[in-house]
Order: sequence, then C-alpha cells, then structure tokens
Amino acid sequence: MDRPGFTASLVAGGVAGVCVDLILFPLDTIKTRLQSPQGFNKAGGFRGIYAGVPSAAIGSFPNAAAFFITYEYVKWFLHTDSSSYLMPVKHMLAASAGEVVACLIRVPSEVVKQRTQVSASSGTFHIFSNILCQEGIQGLYRGYKSTVLREIPFSLVQFPLWESLKVDLQLQSPHLWTWQKPESCWQRLFAGVFPRMAAISLGGFIFLGAYDQTRSFLLELGRESP
Repeated sequence: MDRPGFTASLVAGGVAGVCVDLILFPLDTIKTRLQSPQGFNKAGGFRGIYAGVPSAAIGSFPNAAAFFITYEYVKWFLHTDSSSYLMPVKHMLAASAGEVVACLIRVPSEVVKQRTQVSASSGTFHIFSNILCQEGIQGLYRGYKSTVLREIPFSLVQFPLWESLKVDLQLQSPHLWTWQKPESCWQRLFAGVFPRMAAISLGGFIFLGAYDQTRSFLLELGRESP
C-alpha cells in the first residue's frame, strides 16, 4: 500500500470511531450502569445518559485511527496473494496487533468514561484528575490486559469475516458500498448483555461502514488531485 492509503486509513478510522461512539453512547451508558455493583438506579438510571461523553469523544478518534493504521500496516507488511488460504490468518494477525495498539489509547478513555457514567454528578475532568492524583498513570491503565484479551477474540472473528463479506459483496455488486430485587450471580454475570449485543451489532455496522466509505472517498479524492 502506498502512503496515501495509510493516510486515508488513519483519517477514516478516526471518523468511524467518533461516529459509532457518539451515536451509541446512550446504549453504552445503560450497559455500564446495569453492570454497576450499586445497581442500575443508584448508578444513575436513565439520568445523565451522556455523562462521560467528553472522554469518549476525545479518545474515540485517536483510538480508532491507531487501530486502523496498525491494521492496514500489518496487512501491507504481511502481503499475501489474495487467493491464498492464509488471507484470514493475515487479517487475524493485523486485527490483533491493531487491538494491542488501540487499547493504549482506549483503556484510559474507557476508565474515565465508565467512572463518569456511574457517577454522573462528577465531571469528566474531575474524574480524570482524581484518578491521576490517587492512583497515578497505572490507574488509567487498570484493566488493560483484560481489555486486550476481551477485544482480540472478537476481532479474530469480526475482521476476517468483514474482509471476506466485503470482497463477496463487491464481486456481486461493485456499487454496493457507494424496582430492584436481589440478583443471582448469573444475573450479575450477564447484566447488560442485551444493550451490549445491540451496541455490538449496530456498532459494527456503523463503525466498519463509516470506515470503508470514508476511506474510499479519501482515496478517490487523492486520485483526482493533481
């Protein structure tokens, strides 16, 4: 891939990240509050549904941009013939590398965002300052390993499937892309599963769609420029 391709991936990834995070932020807030140990209502219920959005807005562009620039670079570095049976492996490796890099930005943003979502009376900057003062930089990266281990299996399935479906669809139609009660341990384990499923399904549609459309537009713009 040439340099303009990497630039397009960088910008398109950032745009896709901002789109999906801002559109689906209320679902993410509901999911976080359902999983809160203090319970959904005490965590804020449906009040302040956009609490923590500044953190998500600031972190979403560099997070998604870092993922896709790494993803595209690793794909380019591991160049394989398009007919090779190793193509899914290349996409798996590229997606895994992208998640490791993106989580360096995503985890601090998520830590601040989630604490703001369950404490809507406190602002994003106040939460961020408290974490730095009381826990240091390590506090911002609390859960980094578990987040990477959570994201990689999802990407191992999602991106080879996305790449395969994208090729198949383009071959078929080239223009297609233009009150509270006691909870059991199982209830707590699966708290927020339905908002999360909805967010993943709709989020993947918006995220990958916005990325692909923006990247195609930027590449076309680059070819038309003298």
